[in-house]
Amino acid sequence: MANMNDILAVILGGGRGSRLFPLTQLRSKPAVPMAGRYRLIDIPISNCINSGILRIGVLTQFNSISLHRHIVRTYNFDAFHQGWVQIWAAEQTMGSTDWYQGTADAVRKQIFEIKATRAKYVLILAGDHLYRMDYEKMAEFHFDHDADITVAVRPVNREDAGRFGILKRDANLNIIDFVEKPKDPETLARVASRNDPEKPYLGSMGIYLFKTDVLINLLESFEYDDFGSHVIPAAIKTHEVFGYDFEGYWEDIGTIRTFYDTNLALACPNPPFNFFDPAKPIYSHPRFLPGSVIHNSQMEDVLLAEGCCISNAQIQHSVIGLRSQISEGVTIKDSILMGNDYYERDWKSEGRKLPLEIGSDCYI
Repeated sequence: MANMNDILAVILGGGRGSRLFPLTQLRSKPAVPMAGRYRLIDIPISNCINSGILRIGVLTQFNSISLHRHIVRTYNFDAFHQGWVQIWAAEQTMGSTDWYQGTADAVRKQIFEIKATRAKYVLILAGDHLYRMDYEKMAEFHFDHDADITVAVRPVNREDAGRFGILKRDANLNIIDFVEKPKDPETLARVASRNDPEKPYLGSMGIYLFKTDVLINLLESFEYDDFGSHVIPAAIKTHEVFGYDFEGYWEDIGTIRTFYDTNLALACPNPPFNFFDPAKPIYSHPRFLPGSVIHNSQMEDVLLAEGCCISNAQIQHSVIGLRSQISEGVTIKDSILMGNDYYERDWKSEGRKLPLEIGSDCYI
């Protein structure tokens, strides 16, 4: 049985998020809203809590105020509990004036905090993926194989191979080859490892479980900036690196297209990701909003958040975010409404030309 108290989770807050612009114009990728009422950061933190990992550090750098505010308001353990969720922001120090240069460099700059926890293992996670995973099973795999590093892997099709770190394993599940985002045909042919013609590759999910001493040694001995491009390809030559199979739903919310398609898929009758699992809930900020009020409207395949007021509208295959105000005669199809941060009491006295709502007779 894995002792999850020995594991520290480190969640990478992401870089500039240019592929998600303009959603990342004022916030970091993990702070981007998801499914009407959540933030992307809620996914890995909830997975950690549900897996019994209760010491979590979140590395942040770009447009981080919104993310900081959400974490501080949401994840507060009681005084009799040993768990915590801490924000490890990029900072200039006497020893370094540089910001984070990559995923591995970000963790390197927080080595002191990692050592202070005395954790035996460090779980590295991304903050912009949608999935539900029991990290305890991955930890048991890691312990059973006495691995120095375990990488969570999943099948990848030919079209997506250039977006992931592609790896190859031997019969003992040791990773023997790893290439970050391969493009040329020769390299792709070399790392093809599955007999499935649809998904001939194994891709890294960006989830790494390290022995803490191995992680510290690799980061302090070498100037590696990135886990996928540098650390893992180098480590497979000198350490015991294994690939752990994950077969559940997983999506990288890294582009506007995946953000759009994934959200709208959640509004379908049989969504690919289930937010209704009572045993493993996805936690988020409790806003204490009233139930949504729907008057004389037609709605089909709609994911509706709390606090909305909708009157005489037709809505189809859409996500309606928190506090959305939708006036009469509105038609909305295949759309994502992000919602409002607050209710507007008197928009005219505030000098605004328009209220925070979808006005009458709009077609979206």
